[in-house]
Amino acid sequence: METKNDGPKQEQRLTKKGKETRARIVAAAAKLMFERGVAGTTVEDVQREAKVSASQLYHYFQEKRELVHAVILFQTAQVLSAQEPLLSHLDSIDALWSWRDAIVSLQVERQCRGGCPIGSLASELADSEPVARAELASGFMKWELAIRGGLIAMHERGQLRGDAEPERLALALLTALQGGLLLTQVHRETSPLEVVLDAMLAHIGSFAQS
Repeated sequence: METKNDGPKQEQRLTKKGKETRARIVAAAAKLMFERGVAGTTVEDVQREAKVSASQLYHYFQEKRELVHAVILFQTAQVLSAQEPLLSHLDSIDALWSWRDAIVSLQVERQCRGGCPIGSLASELADSEPVARAELASGFMKWELAIRGGLIAMHERGQLRGDAEPERLALALLTALQGGLLLTQVHRETSPLEVVLDAMLAHIGSFAQS
């Protein structure tokens, strides 16, 4: 059963305190779902983590699917904001390498645990929750468009050869990143991520105008 969600409208009607409480619940749910998965996280778990009553939680989220929806939006925003300002200025080879280094460093800080917050949700929900799958696809598209924007800027300035295809390169880079994050999570070390990003950036660099 698909759930009608008027989250944005509801948020507009909330008081400042209400928005803070809702945000605390979503952040708590995101933390638990990242650590335990969606299936391994109950509404009661979120209630305890957020330190709210059952009535408070159900005031903002009538069922778990609504909470999952909010977590997807939250994690998308968190992932993209964590990569700023690098992500919005991927318009040079040097900038792409700096972005690569920042992503690898983040995995080192996390001890290679958890993988990608959006990717982890996608692997669990894509086949069973059509609405969630669409929301996750939208989140990945925002990420891809940010990468694509920098490559298009390089292409338009003549820094990449005419036969470079920024749209395909951006999709390939994001796809490689997701695979690298997954294997880094499995192996608990960053070499899979480093190898695949290095290969993709070398490929993009092969289109650079001399």
